[in-house]
Amino acid sequence: MTVVRLAEVDRVHGEGASAVHALKGVSLEVGAGELVAVMGPSGSGKSTLLNLAGGLDRPTSGAVFLYDEDLAGVRDLAGLRRRQVGYVFQDLNLITSLTAVENVMLPRELDGVRFRRARQEAMAVLGEIGLADMAGRFPDELSGGQRQQVAIARALVGERRLLLADEPTGALDTRAGDEILRILRGRCDAGATVLLVTHEPRYAAWADRVVFLRDGEIADSTDVPLASAR
Repeated sequence: MTVVRLAEVDRVHGEGASAVHALKGVSLEVGAGELVAVMGPSGSGKSTLLNLAGGLDRPTSGAVFLYDEDLAGVRDLAGLRRRQVGYVFQDLNLITSLTAVENVMLPRELDGVRFRRARQEAMAVLGEIGLADMAGRFPDELSGGQRQQVAIARALVGERRLLLADEPTGALDTRAGDEILRILRGRCDAGATVLLVTHEPRYAAWADRVVFLRDGEIADSTDVPLASAR
């Protein structure tokens, strides 16, 4: 089953002489249970691709589909993202006035889940990534790596079937980074879909497929053998 599909997508920022063509005619399909790593130099369009796949941005031309539904026609796009899509932003976007567990709970509470259940789900994910003992701390009381782990937990909580991760291991040491990839790989093996932007070949090696972007275009796509066995 195809979960997310980009069909001949262009994304242009700005107009006239100052226009930046971030993506050019990109077509990509990612299926259920698949982990796809997106690599390429800075400015190649990786983050733009994730933003479009998750409905955080709209294409200038072309179309983006989630479960065969054209996102251009979705009225409650914010609700769809809360329920279906987990996103790890490069700048994390944690709310500084909320504790770690409250940050992780937030999307579930916004979707109408009762407090106790939302907290239980949040604590379970924090425990999975090894951060349960930091649940009551605020973001400014955490290290950069711990804040990144909280952001990852927020993306994982609930029953989202599409996870979009923009350099999720950037502030983590090798051991913690490997553990996060093991968790993401496990989610895929259980049927979820992951789009992972990374500069690190060691993390791309966990993927089923690596897509290389250059100057807004897909320059290459390579299958990774035995990814699910790692």
